[in-house]
Amino acid sequence: MTSGFSTIIYPARDLAQAKAFYAELLGIAPYVDQPYYVGFRVGGQEIGLDPQGHDKGMVGPLCYWAVDDIEAGLQRLLDAGAQVQQAIKDVGGGRRIAWVKDAEGNVTGLMQSG
Repeated sequence: MTSGFSTIIYPARDLAQAKAFYAELLGIAPYVDQPYYVGFRVGGQEIGLDPQGHDKGMVGPLCYWAVDDIEAGLQRLLDAGAQVQQAIKDVGGGRRIAWVKDAEGNVTGLMQSG
């Protein structure tokens, strides 16, 4: 179903402060630096900062599993007892995401690249 984590998104109310922190932590400048998203790439891993994350219900980092078929992956998780937190949505460039909550309340993301 998955090929591992591809992306971790952190909610960031203070985008400038978060950008400075992660640039220092990772030792690199962001490759995307926009008011709506700041992204870093480290060894094939995407580390993103979302200034709207808290408003979307994120309470901490959200890890996205890379999947080939997001509809099938989401259905498998729903069949296993998960609840949809974010329905499948296109976030640009053909990339589609969804979030689910498991029975313990943990939130996991799925991401299908375009």
